[in-house]
Amino acid sequence: VFVCHCGINIGGVVNVPGVKEYAASLPNVVYVDENLYTCSQDTQELIKDKIKEYNLNRVIVASCTPRTHEPLFQETLQEQGLNKYLFEMANIRDQCSWVHQQHPEEATKKAKDLVRMAVAKVRGLEPLKMISLETVPSALVVGGGIAGMVSTLNLADQGFSVSLVEKGMNLGGMARKIHYTLEGGDVQTYLKELMEKVNNHPLINVYTKASIAESSGYIGNFVTKIQVGPKKEITEIKHGAVIIATGGEEYKTKEYFYKKNSRVLSLLDLEAEIIKRSKKIKECKNLVMIQCVGSRDDERPYCSRVCCSESIKCAILLKDINPEANIYILYRDIRTYGLKEDFYREAREKGIIFIHYEPDAKPEVVPYKESGKEGLRVSVKDPLLGEQVIIDADLLALAIATTPPSTNKELSQFFKVPLNEDKFFLEAHMKLRPVEFATDGVFMCGLAHNPKLIEESIAQAQAAASRAGMILSRKLVQLPGVISFVNKNKCIGCGECASVCPFGAVTLDEKQHLAVVNDALCKGCGICSASCKSGAINLYGFSNSQVVSMIDSL
Repeated sequence: VFVCHCGINIGGVVNVPGVKEYAASLPNVVYVDENLYTCSQDTQELIKDKIKEYNLNRVIVASCTPRTHEPLFQETLQEQGLNKYLFEMANIRDQCSWVHQQHPEEATKKAKDLVRMAVAKVRGLEPLKMISLETVPSALVVGGGIAGMVSTLNLADQGFSVSLVEKGMNLGGMARKIHYTLEGGDVQTYLKELMEKVNNHPLINVYTKASIAESSGYIGNFVTKIQVGPKKEITEIKHGAVIIATGGEEYKTKEYFYKKNSRVLSLLDLEAEIIKRSKKIKECKNLVMIQCVGSRDDERPYCSRVCCSESIKCAILLKDINPEANIYILYRDIRTYGLKEDFYREAREKGIIFIHYEPDAKPEVVPYKESGKEGLRVSVKDPLLGEQVIIDADLLALAIATTPPSTNKELSQFFKVPLNEDKFFLEAHMKLRPVEFATDGVFMCGLAHNPKLIEESIAQAQAAASRAGMILSRKLVQLPGVISFVNKNKCIGCGECASVCPFGAVTLDEKQHLAVVNDALCKGCGICSASCKSGAINLYGFSNSQVVSMIDSL
């Protein structure tokens, strides 16, 4: 048993020497040590030495969360010739020192309990085998926007064949309507070059006006059927990895006379008018922009993140063309994060006026026609002045929310991946696995994940391609040994386990009336085992006897 101080994370609250002394008194424990940082390279070498010296056949580390550090310790066991599944972690940081900082005695007692439970469990652990599967060295990318094309090209340049599926007639997605970034980058030139590379690459097959009809399989071995063209002809694609880059859409708002009055534009419409230097832009004396239209409300509580930057970009561009124009940005919060704050300052210096409004006092817009003049009368309460501000605008630009495509729900079912409450795809872990799903072999990037700027989409697309390339570059992929298994003598064929499995790993054999586990799809979550009324389905590494022994030890 190796007990970790984790600097002062654990040692500052838990009495680590006391836990070490207690662990030494437990049955079958032949060696105990305490370490400042058990995850350090020096301690890893120490663990290997002690395994050899004491002929250890089980190892316990009492430290932090297995979510981040279990693979490291398992690898150490393997290097010393011990099966990686003959290992257990007692999480005395997250479950003791962090949550009981004001009660060190109780935290120490709980740490001892966790160590005792770990010792009881490892006595019953058995060596497990990992599953090896052959890999199909090709990928499927769903979505032909910038993120989808970047990840496609990245994989193709690594030597893997890629099938790119786009539901529209053309590649490009929302980027086709964006001309410049806030920093002045030429989006259309970049997009044109990217599309040429994708269309002319010998390892890339592009399917436009196509959609996913069906998908099955697992990491390294997926089979997906797509519908192509107006006749919806079925094409079958075999691939080892999937990248979902379905992009986003502009929300179809009904507020502020959008699509009903020609003077009301979206930011994308405004940018197009600015690029054309249209008569509307040259003659505009008063332009009002309203932020957070369709977002940060009860229906869509999230921030679309790009709107503030896009509004400031358009305002600066318009000022350069028409310096005499009065530009007002009505905002709830200005979120020009990072170095984009410099452009906010530039906008202020150019005379662009920012007026804050509260969510319960949104701006009001009324078309007017007086003395031969017509326009839009915008009224907003300035909380600083405490008064109503009225602006007669020639043009009104709306910063409209970015929404997920309606196809996301269907794709989430095909590939067994989750959506968040806003219907964007949900990553496995925000920090540790930001472009991956819990389902192995499936990745995401771009607006499919959440609203983001073009440069962020490109970075995420490259990350997704890198992770997918790691799978495709191997002839074999290895899957964990902690999976479910069925005791056929107990199974009554009720199908409860199949109905609750979030990964589609458990199915019901109708002929034999037995549950069947697809080892490649199983993630070892244990939901099926917990739901089985007859106790027929169990989990390697978490058998009933092992769990009961932990409970009994208390």
